[in-house]
Amino acid sequence: AGLTAGQRVVTVQEGPLYRVRGSHVTLWCKVSGYQGPAEQNFQWSIYLPSAPEREVQIVSTVDPSFPYAIYTQRVSSGSILVERLQGDAVLLHITELQERDAGQYECHTPNTDERYFGSYSAKTNLSVIPDTLSASMAPQALTLSEGDAVELTCEVSKSTAQHTHLSVSWYLLQGAGEHHTQEILTLSKDFILKPGPSYEQRFLEGDVRLSKVGSTTYKLSMGGVKPSDQGQLYCEAAEWIEDPDGTWEDISRKQTERTSLAVVSQGRDLSVDITAAELSLSEGDTLQLNCVVGAPKSSSRHFKVIWLLDSVEVARVDPQGVLIWEQDYEERAKLGQLRAFKPSNAVYVLIIHEVGLKDKGTYQCSVSEMKAPGDLHSIQTNVSAGMQVNVKPAGCHMHLSVSTSTPRVTAGDPLILQCEVQGATGPVSLRWWHLPPQHPGHRVLVATMEQDGSLSLGSTYQDGQTRGRLWLQKESSGTFTLVIPSTLDEDDGGQYRCEATLGSRGRNWTEKGEAAVVVSSMAGLGLHATLRSRIATVRFGQSFELVCQVNASYPLEEVPASVRWLFQPSTATSPSHELVKVSPNGTVVWGTAQPHFQRKAQLARAGTSFRLHIHSALPANEGTYQCEVEVWRRNILPLGQPAASTSSNAVGIKVVLPESKLQVATKGSSVEIASGNAAVECRIVSAQNNSQFAVTWYLLPSLAGATPLQIVRASYSSILEYGPEFSSPAQKPRFLSQRVSNNTFQLQILSAKPQDEGRYYCVVEEWLWLVDGWYKLGEGTSGRTMLKIRLPGEQLRMERTNLSISAREGEEVTLPCRLQGALQPRTQLSATWFQVQSSGRDSALLTLQHDGTMEYPQEHLARRLYLRRPSAGDFSLTLSSVERGDAGGYYCQLQEWQQQSEGKDWTLQALAHSGYTQLTTIPPESTVLSRICSSPSLLNFILCLPLILILVLGLAVSCWYWKCRK
Repeated sequence: AGLTAGQRVVTVQEGPLYRVRGSHVTLWCKVSGYQGPAEQNFQWSIYLPSAPEREVQIVSTVDPSFPYAIYTQRVSSGSILVERLQGDAVLLHITELQERDAGQYECHTPNTDERYFGSYSAKTNLSVIPDTLSASMAPQALTLSEGDAVELTCEVSKSTAQHTHLSVSWYLLQGAGEHHTQEILTLSKDFILKPGPSYEQRFLEGDVRLSKVGSTTYKLSMGGVKPSDQGQLYCEAAEWIEDPDGTWEDISRKQTERTSLAVVSQGRDLSVDITAAELSLSEGDTLQLNCVVGAPKSSSRHFKVIWLLDSVEVARVDPQGVLIWEQDYEERAKLGQLRAFKPSNAVYVLIIHEVGLKDKGTYQCSVSEMKAPGDLHSIQTNVSAGMQVNVKPAGCHMHLSVSTSTPRVTAGDPLILQCEVQGATGPVSLRWWHLPPQHPGHRVLVATMEQDGSLSLGSTYQDGQTRGRLWLQKESSGTFTLVIPSTLDEDDGGQYRCEATLGSRGRNWTEKGEAAVVVSSMAGLGLHATLRSRIATVRFGQSFELVCQVNASYPLEEVPASVRWLFQPSTATSPSHELVKVSPNGTVVWGTAQPHFQRKAQLARAGTSFRLHIHSALPANEGTYQCEVEVWRRNILPLGQPAASTSSNAVGIKVVLPESKLQVATKGSSVEIASGNAAVECRIVSAQNNSQFAVTWYLLPSLAGATPLQIVRASYSSILEYGPEFSSPAQKPRFLSQRVSNNTFQLQILSAKPQDEGRYYCVVEEWLWLVDGWYKLGEGTSGRTMLKIRLPGEQLRMERTNLSISAREGEEVTLPCRLQGALQPRTQLSATWFQVQSSGRDSALLTLQHDGTMEYPQEHLARRLYLRRPSAGDFSLTLSSVERGDAGGYYCQLQEWQQQSEGKDWTLQALAHSGYTQLTTIPPESTVLSRICSSPSLLNFILCLPLILILVLGLAVSCWYWKCRK
């Protein structure tokens, strides 16, 4: 502004800037509109907070001797340097920021122009703040098989006072050197997930995920590791701050320790197949299974083969060909019903003669390759696909298969299972069982359908409010469908078994089959809420909006959700209270603690964003806001307890009041009166329109070191409040505050007295009504007005010697006050005794009026205060029954009054006060001699006798001495 073409302009990076201690900091500076060479020189200086007017030179592009001593070493070592970006632009580098580097930085360009024209330097502020960022992960050494899942957690926290954002990234380091680092997944400072190039496809498929668990924990999940994932994994956290120019700067980065991951390739050159001549058998038939190992040069390799039935070992053949049966099968093997052998190193055979119902199920063979026959650890292992073998009772040809259209669901989703029965010669009864994975060997009855179609539910599934109303239906002659409307949590996952039973001729034949289901808990799927506001400081009357962004790894739009907005006023110390709650069905319930919000707030939801818009901000809207989100399982009513909940970060909003325009006249003045009333003015020079004012009047006594005394405060509603020294019935009527014009206030002092002398001033507060109440915008203090009382008579003469007097507690003491010289004709004296107070306005103890009337301002002292008056000019005060609290300074003031003629008022002519008398109190007498000699015993009398004799002798010697002196 105000510059013309060809005028030199120096621009520096806009401040204030906040950077953490120990970080690498850069500040840019550029110059334009200059004349002379294209390459301009730059000089950097700092103004430290401890000496803001003193320039400390740091570094120059032209003068090596430019740095001051405290920066010479850092400049010469390269810790501080200037990087030239181009001829007229540079970067100042501070490679390791120190606390003493905080201050105001100035970039100066030496003149190369024909004349000085424009600006040659610019300044910016840099604050150094502590580095509070931390990132940690327990180091591990993991060895996983290809396809295994892995989860790693990283703890990230910060406690920076300024508003900052975090980003969290996961990296894979392969080989030596950091240049082999691959980015896996990053949660940016803008709360956006960004996969690295190598992991983009796996991220889109959901195989690689990053979720926030709790307030400080970030979890990386990989559904199936690959050999390319092998290496060292670590987490890096960065803290970001927004600079005044709108750019974001990472002010701190922290890396965790590394976890080593080794991935063992599964079956890369080893294939396993299982074959059978017949899979559907009847009791008594023979079953033969062949396990075929496919591997290059298999004849020279060593394999261990294990036969499994429903994942339970049946027999094994070691690399040397030794056969070992499991205990449950040993007896049948001895009877010749079971045989296992290997015709070659690539073919392994299992034969079961006279199969029974217990032999049906899923058969597999597991092949492990060993380096040598005696090794305990395998090089690689592969397991064949499962082969289902059915064994029917003699005379029964029933077949059963189980399937599901919902193999993977989130809690709240329905489960749909189908059981298809074929070959049954009559009606069957059906039972559904749940085999929970967390309780191996345990099964829970889900539902039963008898042959006549009657339906009954297991005890766990009878409550329709937990999982909804289950139903089991026969779709066709042999197809049965089971629907569980709403899964509860991950415990509902596992195997679901269908058992079909056919009864005929006194015998029962049962077929069974299973289907696996995975249920993911809503609480474990990364529900997270982030609250943000575009502006943190708003002007009075300006609107602002808070956005509560909710993230989850399941479709949030498809589940019931509620949002609860919390607010804590900036002036409150109690916990936050509820502003409003929006229920899943859209019902809005406003809290009662802040009723004004309902008239000003607007609620909205767009997808997974909840918005709170506040219109025309008031000071009452200033404080800390937070949102809480709860979600429920879908397909279930009533909702009951939420399945998951999360609380956002807190966001502070500051509301700035209109700027005060109050100005109070500060010029000093003086008022001098002989008697009567006095007036002190307080004038307002400028203020906001429609403002109201509260005025407080103060007196600063003339005594050195005195503190200001509040006389009276007139609030903006004209309520008067007197200070403690002016609140007595005698003082209140004498001091009146009134508004004499729109901009002038006046303090009236009625019947001004000499003790009213001092410097008077006012403090004006500007108050403005803002929609919901009165708010103080500012205040101003006027100049001092000196009040002096001018008396017409001559100065009275009194004894003004300062004295110190000691008195024992309980005794009587007299404090002197005497007039010197004679009184003027037709005059009378009044006397007032004062006790010195630290505030500067001493308290009156007793007053003898000129008409002889006695007043006691402190009634509780009346019985202990006396004026003996042995002569007309003697006003000495006698204080009886001295107490410890009587210690202090005292003085008296005499006033001369004269009546001009009969019937006229008495007028004050002169006054004077005595010197100060310092009274010291002594505790009651208590000495060794008095305690010993006061006892009547003979022993004490004997002890006291020598002491008495010594005292008598001392008195005699003293008398002889003074007699000789005379």
